[in-house]
Amino acid sequence: MRIIKAMLILCALTGVVRAETPLDATLRQEAKGLNTLSNGTLNALLQTPVDNRLEMGTPIVEYSRNWIARQPRATGDEQWACLAEALYFEARGETVKGQFAVAEVILNRVDSPAFPNTICGVIHQGTGKKYACQFTYTCDGYEEVIREPRAYQRVAKVAAAMLAGAPRQLVDGATYYHTRHVNPRWASRFAKTASIGVHEFYRRHTQVSLN
Repeated sequence: MRIIKAMLILCALTGVVRAETPLDATLRQEAKGLNTLSNGTLNALLQTPVDNRLEMGTPIVEYSRNWIARQPRATGDEQWACLAEALYFEARGETVKGQFAVAEVILNRVDSPAFPNTICGVIHQGTGKKYACQFTYTCDGYEEVIREPRAYQRVAKVAAAMLAGAPRQLVDGATYYHTRHVNPRWASRFAKTASIGVHEFYRRHTQVSLN
């Protein structure tokens, strides 16, 4: 029985698709006490509906407001909070697809040796240094106040989905972006990978394409 129970808990953690039973619900609650995953991944996985996951915990994502509305209220750890905050201030007015695209850039930076290796580190890189911050909202001189709670909850769900392992398939490995309202000098030196909403996405020419 202990072996079966352990296997069921593993299924809950990895998101293997199968019909959920009352026992599963109990085991999912027990699984919440485990600390085998970090950076909000466990919490996000547990909050992703079973029928919205593929094998090995990859959620099936639809880039639509309706899909976001169907997801449970999102919570998480410090790294999740940093990602949700960045999406709120950088992309809350964007489409859901555009919000996922910005999230991909942030996580691509985490994976790149050229940037800090945590979400919070990436977002706050250069903060406090004039004209050196990577994300404008962290050094524009304005206090970061979330005044649109509904918009925040939407981007918080995007952040949770990305930490749960949503596929990065929108920006082809981009680690940079800018709005179409500006034309930074660095853009001409990089390879453009995508145009989504009001943002243009880029990666360095030395980066390997994900496609």
